[in-house]
Amino acid sequence: MPKFVFMPPQDDLQKQFAARLSDTLPEFEVSSPETNEEALEVIRDADAAMGWIPPNALKVAKRIKWLHNPNAGPFYGYYYEELCSHPLTITNPRGIYWDHISHHILMFVLALSRGLPWFETARRDRKWGKNARKSPYIYLGEATALINGVGGIGHETARILMELGMKVIGIDPRPEYEIPGAEIYGPEELENHLPKADFVITTVPHTPKTEKMFNLNQFKLMKNTAYFINVGRGMVCSIDDLADAIESGEVAGCGLDVYETEPLPSDHKLWGLENVLMTPHVAVADAENLVDRRFKVLLDNARLFLDENPLNNVVDKENWY
Repeated sequence: MPKFVFMPPQDDLQKQFAARLSDTLPEFEVSSPETNEEALEVIRDADAAMGWIPPNALKVAKRIKWLHNPNAGPFYGYYYEELCSHPLTITNPRGIYWDHISHHILMFVLALSRGLPWFETARRDRKWGKNARKSPYIYLGEATALINGVGGIGHETARILMELGMKVIGIDPRPEYEIPGAEIYGPEELENHLPKADFVITTVPHTPKTEKMFNLNQFKLMKNTAYFINVGRGMVCSIDDLADAIESGEVAGCGLDVYETEPLPSDHKLWGLENVLMTPHVAVADAENLVDRRFKVLLDNARLFLDENPLNNVVDKENWY
């Protein structure tokens, strides 16, 4: 009987998934060690696991073949050298956020295009500010969006924006979706297309290649009427450079749900800048159906694993996604 280990810490989601997997697939011996010391013993003869296997546990895991990462974008350090070079297969739940986060992006696009931050400032000041907007109105029917990362979230965002009449330029190193009507290019073309965009939207994970890929050099290439939106990972953007670019007028403003440092320090300049929308990493915070979506990815792969079939959502370990 193959052994599946849910690695500590055992939060409510881990416990729920362990119970559901055991009930649904009794072919697995399911173990949920509470401490790292217990996990070090249990992982020795495990065939599969969910969570993170630290270096000392990986050294003794003689049978491990599959590791499921519960997050599409894990913490920095999850993909260490020994794990990346190990022959085990890693999977993740990418693709489950496609509608929730694309709707959050749409909120930013609509609000910024109409000048909502300016009117909100007037409202807080109790002013009837018909002329409060200081940045140009952007008519979406003739606007261009550059989407950096057209995977599960990005391709749905592209579909929605094209329904509004927008032109979409997609940037992705390994496109997995058909997006009729969009132009798709590799990351090496990013800087060539930045000057064309009215909205630059990034959805990509944090990897060695994406870390601070948006900095002052990229912001200088954008239109000074354009907006930057980040819903992927905060480390993709230098938050200081973004604040400087907005303050100097290199870009018109931004919509952010993720930040290089979270929580964003209360004394950071970005808090006080005009024409900025910020949410505290909540694009999927209240999405109740995500628990079932997460479990379905795990369950489908568990069934494939039992039948010795190729798994879904396999991670390129060297690139962390």
